[in-house]
Amino acid sequence: MATGTVWLSAALWIQTSTRAEVEEVLDARLAEAANMVSSLISDHRIEVAQAGDRMLPVPVPREASYSKQLSCQIWSLDGGMVGRSDGAPDVELTHVANEGYSKSVIDGEPWRVYTLVNKELGVRVMVGDSLAVRDGLVRDVLAGLLFPAALVLPVLAAILWISVARGLAPLDQLANTLRTRSPSDLSPLPDGAAPREIKPVRTALNTLFSRVASARDVERNFTTYAAHELKTPLSGLRTQAQVMRLSDDPEVRDRALAAIERSVDRTDRMVRQLLELAAVERSEEDSEQIDLTLLMQETAADLRILAKEREVTLETAAPDKAVWMRTSPFLLQAALRNVIENAIHASPRGARVTVILDGTTFIIRDEGGGIPPELLDRVQTRFTRGPGSGANGSGLGLSIVASAMQRLNGEVKFIQGQDGGQTVELKLSP
Repeated sequence: MATGTVWLSAALWIQTSTRAEVEEVLDARLAEAANMVSSLISDHRIEVAQAGDRMLPVPVPREASYSKQLSCQIWSLDGGMVGRSDGAPDVELTHVANEGYSKSVIDGEPWRVYTLVNKELGVRVMVGDSLAVRDGLVRDVLAGLLFPAALVLPVLAAILWISVARGLAPLDQLANTLRTRSPSDLSPLPDGAAPREIKPVRTALNTLFSRVASARDVERNFTTYAAHELKTPLSGLRTQAQVMRLSDDPEVRDRALAAIERSVDRTDRMVRQLLELAAVERSEEDSEQIDLTLLMQETAADLRILAKEREVTLETAAPDKAVWMRTSPFLLQAALRNVIENAIHASPRGARVTVILDGTTFIIRDEGGGIPPELLDRVQTRFTRGPGSGANGSGLGLSIVASAMQRLNGEVKFIQGQDGGQTVELKLSP
């Protein structure tokens, strides 16, 4: 369809441009013939003093077949015909007296005429040709140009069709291979002969399969670990509930009830962090202009209840003025809250957790046992617990931090204190 449109447009353009060029050449021939006749009259090689019925040949190049179609008339300025070529009309070629090109109709046939006025001799030379002759000449020229193209077009279309079909055959084979695949089959496409243009597609698909397989493995592991971690507190809940049902001892029942509360707290924290991790990973990173100082103070205020329950002092230090930055408040608050919460859980009773805002970097220090060097490489992976996480630790906090900071194009840095404790820096890119 597109190729046919292009060829049709080309044919119309050729017709228009060829007609314009041919008419320009033919007009030039009319002027040339009129000037030649006027020159011959001036040189007295043609005598025009005789009667007007005298036949006057028009000398033009013999090799130009078009010259046989020219008609010439010589008129005196007072309106009498003093000469004409063989076959020229008996009536005046044009009624336009001024020198130049004009159009006229003779016996119902349109003509193109060039008029040359020779005032020295007192004559007017008119040379014209029939527009029907011109149209026939244009048609002949166009036929000579378009006829070979008309013969070549079907051949070219066939070659193009075959070439495209052969070029798309590997894509059809690839599509058939993908269509018959099982949805769970994410193995790389088999190697084989393929055109150079198909190899990038195959490479891209294999890369996509590899990434999807990795994501699927991560999700499977996540589901497995989450089920296992949730099973532990739920099993504890059931055991303690059975203890309460079977025992009449108030102390035993109180201990069982306290264990149930701890299991509920642990389960609640794990579910909350699982939901938060999912929200962080699917966040669209809607950024806005926020005050980092205010965000830090609001986050610390939310966690002071937890700090009070753990008998930990939570302090903040920030510049006196607002620190504005365009970022995602949800992702940043998720990262900051989880670092502070981990620091509170890792700190012993009576300890202090300090949150400092230095430029666009949050510095969180605690007085806990710190993260062992052997865990630093994998502490940000899911369900990896540090030694100070306690019974309520889920191993998800730092993985939420890592995911949020990665989406913020930020950096997480762990610094071990010389006198114990752990320092975590959340550095944002301005």
